[in-house]
Amino acid sequence: MALARVVLASGRPVDLSALHMSSTYGGLLEGYPCKPLNDRRIDALVRMAGRSFPGAQVHLIPPPREYPDQYAGAFGPVEVLPSVACVGSFRAEALDPSHDRALYRSRLTVVWFQPTACVPSGHDAEPGLLEVNWDTLAADEEL
Repeated sequence: MALARVVLASGRPVDLSALHMSSTYGGLLEGYPCKPLNDRRIDALVRMAGRSFPGAQVHLIPPPREYPDQYAGAFGPVEVLPSVACVGSFRAEALDPSHDRALYRSRLTVVWFQPTACVPSGHDAEPGLLEVNWDTLAADEEL
């Protein structure tokens, strides 16, 4: 059973089968949000997604980056990502029409950021998530 069903902009429904949410800056004890820190955080999430869902393609939706008017420290200007980092495993009908619908599903792991800890559902999701090009990014797997 899926956690939620998301309807992509293409009209394809995809089922969210697993979701990991975390605070983007949870555990930041010192320093400030900046490009080097954010790039490391994003890379770590993508690696974690690959380990958590082996065999699935991993797609990163590039996060929006904000630059508040604050003092630039030694690592450059302050750069802020949305406050919630998400890794989701999605499944849908097989891409290849010759595959038996009972034996195959398509699958994709997606990494994205959003401002709140809301589970995406229906048409209510971050725009980048809704715009995922499932046909080119996902891959079929046999159940």
